[in-house]
Amino acid sequence: MAINLVKGQTIDLRKNDKGESYDLSSVTIGLGWDVKKSHSGGFLGKLFGGAEEAEYDLDAIAFLLDKNGKVANMGRSVKANDGRQITLFEGDVIYFNSMRHPSGNIWLTGDNRTGAGEGDDEQIIVKLDSLDAKYEKILFIVTIYQGRKNNQHFGMVENAFIRAVDNRGNEITKFSLSGNSTYNGMCSMTFAEVYRHDGSWKFRAIGEPSITDSFIDLLANYKAS
Repeated sequence: MAINLVKGQTIDLRKNDKGESYDLSSVTIGLGWDVKKSHSGGFLGKLFGGAEEAEYDLDAIAFLLDKNGKVANMGRSVKANDGRQITLFEGDVIYFNSMRHPSGNIWLTGDNRTGAGEGDDEQIIVKLDSLDAKYEKILFIVTIYQGRKNNQHFGMVENAFIRAVDNRGNEITKFSLSGNSTYNGMCSMTFAEVYRHDGSWKFRAIGEPSITDSFIDLLANYKAS
């Protein structure tokens, strides 16, 4: 049975308190969320009628950190097929414009723009047992795309969770939170981290909100000098 964590709690991913081991050759980090209904009725009040309100687009991001707690490889800049300039491509940041790490050991499966439906809305797959030893920690972040512009924030997000599922489909752990007034105006969330410890991997629930809706602002804290 999965362990439900509270903010700040840490567990070992390799085995549970009963001594049962988990297969970390491939671990799915699943993230999910719902958006509260507007008091005026209907999904976000006016999403499908009247004056349209922008849908919530939450994005999952992962930072691969070295022994100094920094992102060592910031990737490169490339031009997309549509002419856009993409930065951080094929570096140690996994996000919607660079979904697969060059090592092939961590990738984002896709971009769910609505959060509709049950189960995971976005997934990041990590081959923890194959991850290069130079990576000591993986930080998992969720941001609301253009949240500041659209006045969207985590105070309106409920049933949000992050969970870890092993290669055999066993749910190891889950950390849940729901929006409240303390999250009003907060457009990003440092959700959790996975880090090496004594030959195993630990999972820590963080749940730290931030005003910014851009993970680039958060990345500034992890740039190597």
